[in-house]
Amino acid sequence: MRVYEKALGVSSREMETISAVASWTTCSIGMMVFNKLAIGAFPAACTLTAIQMLVSSVLLLAFARSSIHIGSWQDVWRWCMVVPLFVGMLLTSLLALEHAPMSLVIAFRGTSPILALAVERLYPEPLRVSARMVAAMVAMCLGVALYCRDMQWAESRDGVLWVMLNSLFAVGDRLVQRYLLAKEQRPVDVSTTGVALLNNALSLVPMGFAVLLTGEFRQIVPLCRNLSGLGVFWVAASCVVGCGISFTGVWVQRLIAATSFLVMVNVSKFAIIALEVYAIKTKHPLTAVQVAGVALTIVAGVWYAQARRDIEDKNKDGETLPLAIGGKAKC
Repeated sequence: MRVYEKALGVSSREMETISAVASWTTCSIGMMVFNKLAIGAFPAACTLTAIQMLVSSVLLLAFARSSIHIGSWQDVWRWCMVVPLFVGMLLTSLLALEHAPMSLVIAFRGTSPILALAVERLYPEPLRVSARMVAAMVAMCLGVALYCRDMQWAESRDGVLWVMLNSLFAVGDRLVQRYLLAKEQRPVDVSTTGVALLNNALSLVPMGFAVLLTGEFRQIVPLCRNLSGLGVFWVAASCVVGCGISFTGVWVQRLIAATSFLVMVNVSKFAIIALEVYAIKTKHPLTAVQVAGVALTIVAGVWYAQARRDIEDKNKDGETLPLAIGGKAKC
């Protein structure tokens, strides 16, 4: 690792961030594609989500037990506040993919940084909003508007509702996890793999109730009998990348801010759009205007991330300025 750091001219922190982002991006692309195909082959969202959580928990215990660290029961209890948001985020994501094309999910999720920023305005010391950030957010909304121009509203209405609900859960999940993991706060004493295990294992309880309350348990046997070999593969693949994204998601969250994480989600979707356009057949192929709209939303997300980073860097410089002026560091 140090050889690569010297060759690329980056620090250990930067190398770790690059590795985490690359790993998460790979899992994110696979997660959306495989989830889309898995929910089509096994149309029982609550059961499929529970299966993914169970497989992730088993894989973590089997292959990452030595790295799992949970400081105390108090840390487990504090982490329980994440569970409802984590469950809601995964479940609504599957339901959105069941009722809408991947491009619609990507387009509407692209505006999630706006919601995250609105919540962050309630913080004691909120980040200053620059003109560039506002312009980027306007561009995000314009991209969604372009996508909606040629959208089949009658068939996509349910999908839009699920995507909007998913965005709410995603913002809440990322902000709460960031709060519990941030070094400047009172972070939980839990390792990255421990957090991934808690997310999945604790979420099995409410998901089990959801399977019972929705009556999906009656469909499990018939669905399994009708599941083809390819369908089994899609379900299994979604479980594997689900485990990976649970780990890499927490890993990335330790290194970047919540809003930056949400922006990174949007940036990773270019490959998914290309897959939907050229590889995955949909009932209503994307029009040129819709592709342009999704692309604008993603590019606006990158622009927003850069604008936000510039503001954060200025804030850091402002904090260190008094030490530079004084010429001496306080002991």
